[in-house]
Amino acid sequence: MSAGRPVWVKVRASDAERAEWHAKARSAGLTLSDLVRRSLDRARTWTVPHAEVERERTREAARIGNNLNQIARWANRHKGAAEAVEVLARLVSIERALTALARFENPDGDDAH
Repeated sequence: MSAGRPVWVKVRASDAERAEWHAKARSAGLTLSDLVRRSLDRARTWTVPHAEVERERTREAARIGNNLNQIARWANRHKGAAEAVEVLARLVSIERALTALARFENPDGDDAH
């Protein structure tokens, strides 16, 4: 046992799962322990506040999508008389909304994903 990692973590698995995990570890040039540690380091878990943040992101993205649909309908309906200034103004508002959504901080402290 490694002096730096004296604690064991046990996981129940089928023989097939265990064999698959060992094969993945070997193909990556890792021990099974290293593969599991690396995999868990990349895993994201969500608490209730995290889920609410994601729901708000989804709602905001839906609003932006609705704006894009309205612009597309308007542009298709008024192809000959499309006012470039109005279209650009709508696109600028969508760009601002996307920028705000992108800045919406990830609850883990990372950039938005």
